[in-house]
Amino acid sequence: MGALRWLLLVFAFLLTSGAAQAERRVALVIGNSAYKNVARLTNPVNDATLVGGMFKKAGFDSVEVKVDLTIPEMRKALRDFGMRTRDSEIAVIYYAGHGIEIDGNNYLIPIDAVLEADTDVYDEAFALDRVLATVEPAKQLRLIILDACRDNPFAKSMKRTVASRAIGRGLAKVEPTSPNTMIAFAAKAGSTASDGDSKNSPFAAALVDRLPTPGLDLRKAFGFVRDDVLKNTGYKQEPYVYGSLGGDDVPLVAAKPAAPGPQASPDDAVRRNYELALQLGTRDGWNVFLAQYPDGFYAGLAKGQINKIAAEEARTAAVEKARLAEDEKSRLAVERAQKTEQDKAASAAKVAEDARLAAEKTKQIEDAKATAAEQRRKEIEAAVAKALADKQTAEKALAGKIAQQAADKQTTEAKANGESDQKVAVLTPTSSQPTLSPQETAKLVQSELRRVGCMRAEPNGDWGESAQRSLSLFNKYAGTKFDAKLASSDALDALKAKPGRVCPLVCDHGFRADGDQCTKIACRAGYRVNDDNECEKTTEKKPVATRNDGTRKDEQRTGREAAPAKPQASGQIYCNNAGCKPVPQGCRLESGGDSSKNRGTVGALTCN
Repeated sequence: MGALRWLLLVFAFLLTSGAAQAERRVALVIGNSAYKNVARLTNPVNDATLVGGMFKKAGFDSVEVKVDLTIPEMRKALRDFGMRTRDSEIAVIYYAGHGIEIDGNNYLIPIDAVLEADTDVYDEAFALDRVLATVEPAKQLRLIILDACRDNPFAKSMKRTVASRAIGRGLAKVEPTSPNTMIAFAAKAGSTASDGDSKNSPFAAALVDRLPTPGLDLRKAFGFVRDDVLKNTGYKQEPYVYGSLGGDDVPLVAAKPAAPGPQASPDDAVRRNYELALQLGTRDGWNVFLAQYPDGFYAGLAKGQINKIAAEEARTAAVEKARLAEDEKSRLAVERAQKTEQDKAASAAKVAEDARLAAEKTKQIEDAKATAAEQRRKEIEAAVAKALADKQTAEKALAGKIAQQAADKQTTEAKANGESDQKVAVLTPTSSQPTLSPQETAKLVQSELRRVGCMRAEPNGDWGESAQRSLSLFNKYAGTKFDAKLASSDALDALKAKPGRVCPLVCDHGFRADGDQCTKIACRAGYRVNDDNECEKTTEKKPVATRNDGTRKDEQRTGREAAPAKPQASGQIYCNNAGCKPVPQGCRLESGGDSSKNRGTVGALTCN
């Protein structure tokens, strides 16, 4: 039965720790910059690296990033990727580099292409139809993204074999024949795209910002990419999308499932496994848990449970040993053994009984610790659940507000530009949330700072000194360099990316960190907490004579010696009717009259 429980426990851990299989998504990213026969392009390799990283962060199952491909290398990359798309739901190809349009057909150009004549494109370049065939096996979405609408550098030197053959500027308009297929151009047909003045092209930067938004339909995402590129290029470059999708939303990154109650804690799987081990209540179960989760809050609780089990085992062993010792003592007494043996047995029984009492006390202490830790765990989990619920409610309210603002802005721009070719629906808030007010952004940043342990105060939207210190702490421990004087959307995104505590728990003097709380340090009698937060023995200070005490005594002695001498008595006493008193020094007694009558009296007192 014990082996069965052990196997069930291990099986449950494997179930809860295994990641759920998502829809298979694959991507091929190509960036050609180092052209051998025309001028080198600056940004395609940088853009490919940036977009490839975006797909990886979005959780794609396979992402291949290829740069500066020759004709054979590009052919092999497309062929290999076509094999991976056969069991995929979503297949994406991103290409940055030179492209060319001849007679209404678009071609992607490898870095070693010469293209001396217009017919060389059939041998030295890759038709867009060939690229479409590569993603054809994908079941749900086929997406081609072309950042290749640049000026044709081969047009001036290319010979035309037929005079009427057209060599266009940019790329030509396309109409995909396969369903659920989209082709996105960096600039609409017949126009050229800009490399931009920064490390990445405006089109690539907008893609990375918009496409990975969870649950965002691609048509809406590319609509916002269009808006961003138009704005960043002074309305000179307009991206365009060709193809059609069905009525259902098709996001590049699936939306997170909305729960009716509070969102699950990042440690939800750890908590479930902890509760499973707690129900089992064995040392082996806790050892399996610690092997899976060796660090963190729940690991500390598990170690406390192991201490509790060890104390119970020690108590049981001590009780048994005390019983055996008492039985031996009774046996020797009944058999009337020698007194030495009986004394020895009595001593052993006393030692065993003392050990039993100590084990009982230790068990009570460990039980109390475990009970307190469990109570603290439940309180912390309840607080986390409440905080997540409050955060979800606040974000939902902000989402409605932002959606309304975006709809109003879209309507205004459509009327101003007379845009009728493409309709873009309202967008749910992106990760950067550009339309948040400063106070709303500050409140969200404060909420995230509190979640990662860098802020204690409740979020109120006031970006004061406390909030600035908290963001500085986050910069220190997260390795970021955000401006602490303001709450930015970039800082909010970085905070949301952190799954747990970032800043260490800092406790006041006399307290130590215990999980996510500070507990007071208790020292035994005769000890106190020192500056290093450790218990040290209290020492009594003996009085020490100081230099000032000796000086005060010398002054007192000098004063006594300088004072006038008080009158001293001569040692004689005289009496009269008023009584008796000593004769002052410098005076003498003179007798008079009958000595028998005047004995003890004076006739006169004469003084010098």
